[in-house]
Amino acid sequence: MRCVIARFPFDLVKTDVQASMKGIKPEPVVGESVIIGRRHYPVKQVGEVITRQDRRDFTASEVTRALTRLGFTCRPAPSLAPAALLTPLAAASALLGAPAPV
Repeated sequence: MRCVIARFPFDLVKTDVQASMKGIKPEPVVGESVIIGRRHYPVKQVGEVITRQDRRDFTASEVTRALTRLGFTCRPAPSLAPAALLTPLAAASALLGAPAPV
């Protein structure tokens, strides 16, 4: 399949992408990810390997779009849980190490 990543055309094949990622240890996933085989890889790591470009040269959405069209399962970035809102008194108690007032 022909796709454009960082203004450069690439002819990608699913088996070639799988072969390129074989033996590469996945980095911790903090953003968008893709499942290749049984492993979850960050999209930027896969993009760097298959295009041989620096990660700053392309966006995660470009690589995600290409990998989705090839048939890989891509997942969005994990959502962050909202921080618990503490009252000023509870926050002060937590900083002092005292039990929070009820």
